[in-house]
Amino acid sequence: FFAWHPGAGEAELAGWLKERKVNITESRARYLTRSYGKPHLTLSDYGFLLRKHPLHLWCAGELIRDPDMSWEKALGKSAMPRRVSSEWLFHPKMRRQQNMRLRTRIEKDAFVEITSVWQRLGFPFKKLVPSYATSIGSSCDQPAALAKLIGIIINDGFYLPPISIRKIRMAENTPYHTIFEVSPESGERVMNPSVAKTLRTVLQAVVEKGTARRANRVFKEPDDTPVPVGGKTGTGDNRFKKFDRKGEVINSTAVNRTATFAFYIGDRYFGVITAFVSGSEAKEYTFTSALPVTILKLMSPALNAHLGALDELEIVPREEPKTIGPLVVIEPTST
Repeated sequence: FFAWHPGAGEAELAGWLKERKVNITESRARYLTRSYGKPHLTLSDYGFLLRKHPLHLWCAGELIRDPDMSWEKALGKSAMPRRVSSEWLFHPKMRRQQNMRLRTRIEKDAFVEITSVWQRLGFPFKKLVPSYATSIGSSCDQPAALAKLIGIIINDGFYLPPISIRKIRMAENTPYHTIFEVSPESGERVMNPSVAKTLRTVLQAVVEKGTARRANRVFKEPDDTPVPVGGKTGTGDNRFKKFDRKGEVINSTAVNRTATFAFYIGDRYFGVITAFVSGSEAKEYTFTSALPVTILKLMSPALNAHLGALDELEIVPREEPKTIGPLVVIEPTST
């Protein structure tokens, strides 16, 4: 009220509250006026007390007076409120707050630049959340996006749209014989080849020595030669937590639980396996990323058969990545 009505007294405050069906005593009105109707309090002070931006507070008051106010009119009347709300930026005693806001602004601008880089590598969302978690590489993602990133890594930094069928032949040996073929798409280099090579080595170490050891040496060529396997595991126990003033957890509500293994097998297979439980039932589960790794291990006999079959296909060398893409072999199943 006092932010919208500078210089108002006890009677005006009581009348304003009465219009909104709030009745207060004279002593209460006097107390509120003495506490919050002080002449030296500015729009910025009221914004601080209400935990609102001063300009939000000013705009709300103006719209109450004139609900049909245009943007141009509001901008023209806001010169003084804008100056008052920005005074703290130049106050010599508020250096710490100024530096904090500057760091926040710089971080937001940096994350805008980082987002464009991540999107080239498969990040599926329009914005990155500027947070400590994101800065160390942990952010919301999708299984398909993780698979896309793994495909880029094993393709020496080139991104090529995945295809599952190269050719469809219809009505063979008839006048209606038709063949549909996928038009080749040019690739795009989105990662330095040296970076991709280093990442493959790191991912392979996760399987050989790290959290995905269960998948080590389970994929082999027909001559029993081990096929290099790499990947990255991740487990998410996602919860809403409430803390008290001392920083101790007073309530924890399970939202979901996830366990993911993004992997590559040799230089032709890659993918993602994810276990997911949604809702409050997630608190009943304790599985980790060992679960999807085990699932991949159980699939190894079927995948090993494909590893041998792929040797019979004509594959364009990696030096010409613009003509190849991730290949999925589809075989008929018996019913």
